[in-house]
Formats: sequence, C-alpha cells, structure tokens
Amino acid sequence: MISRDLPLTDTLSDEETITRVLAGEKDLYALIVSRYNQRLYRVGMSIIRDPAEVEDVMQVAYIKAYENLGKFEFKSSFSTWLTRILINESLLRLKKRKKSVTMNDDITNKEFYLQETVEMRTPLNEVLNSELKGMLEQAILRLPEKYRAVFIMREIENMNVAETKECLNISEANVKVRLNRAKVLLKNLLSSYYKKEEVLHLHLSKCNRITQYVMSQIEQL
Repeated sequence: MISRDLPLTDTLSDEETITRVLAGEKDLYALIVSRYNQRLYRVGMSIIRDPAEVEDVMQVAYIKAYENLGKFEFKSSFSTWLTRILINESLLRLKKRKKSVTMNDDITNKEFYLQETVEMRTPLNEVLNSELKGMLEQAILRLPEKYRAVFIMREIENMNVAETKECLNISEANVKVRLNRAKVLLKNLLSSYYKKEEVLHLHLSKCNRITQYVMSQIEQL
C-alpha cells in the first residue's frame, strides 16, 4: 500500500531513489514524479501545446519509465532518459492526431520573417506583467516546434547543450542555431521582462494530481 504521508524531499539523488525503488520501496517513485513534473510539462507543451493532453502524456511517460527502471543503467543522466521518454510519447501522440511532425532545420525565409512580424507587434513597455507573461507564453507556443523545444529546454529548464542534444537527437551546432533563431523570433527585449519559473508553470494542484495518479497505477503493477 502506498503511503500518502511520504515526505517529498529532494534529499535523495536520482540514483539512490531509483535503487531503492527497484529494491521494493515503490513509494519513493513519488519523489521522481514530483521532481520532474515541471520539466516534463514544459517540454511536453513545447511539442503538443495542449495542457490536458500534456498531462496525460506525462502520466504515460512516468509509468513507462517505472516499468523500465530495471533497464536504466545510469550510463547517462536519468533526467535525460526520462525526458526522452516524454518526447517520444509526445511525438507519438502527435502522429495519432495525424499531424506532420518535423524536427529538421528547413524553414523558409517567408515563414521566418512572417513569424517574426507577428510575434513582435506588442508594445512591451505598455503592458502589465501578468499580460506580458501570457503574451510570452503564447509567443513561445507559436514558435516552430524545433525552436520551441530548444528554447524551453535551454532557457526555461536550464538544460545544458549536451543534454538538449541527447534529448532531441540533434547536433550541438543545431542546438545553438535553433536557440539563436528562437531568440530572434521572440526578440531579446522579452528576456528582461519574464520570470522563467512562471512560464508554462504546472500548478501545484495539477502536479499533485499527476503524482497521485501515477502512484496509484504503480501500486497495481
């Protein structure tokens, strides 16, 4: 039976937590879920752009990760491995929607400049912080997927180049190019106004709901 009184702290490393989960302490997997909810939500939103669907994909990703914990050998970062599962599930969900998913660097000049024009019309100095936050979120979500994913991973989640490269299966050069293009589209002026911890934020109540759902499913495994 899963204890609902488990203290969700960050005192245990991923490796120690996983080792203990594999040894039979299922309850501790809740630490993993709570620890990575924000990252997976943001990365999922960079691909799917539908909050309810992203939450569903997150739950699938957590359960798949749990079912395959024994195969994870700590040869790479656990967070990268988990993020990659989330990305794969997100792309699979897009395919089920019969949408075209492309992750290459081909973008026409017309598309690039049209997107830039649309994104930059707002007089930033005249809007309130709350309005700006909403506008920034919408601007990020309107970025082409390949730029949106890199921007969120690097700028919002503070993932390094190597981890972003591994998650998206692209070169370090492409990571840097995509990030630069994303910044051009969003305009550097925006960076002095937003608080990254508030952008595409998963509310605590939703975070708890996802954790509880995942743990209730794991209890049955």
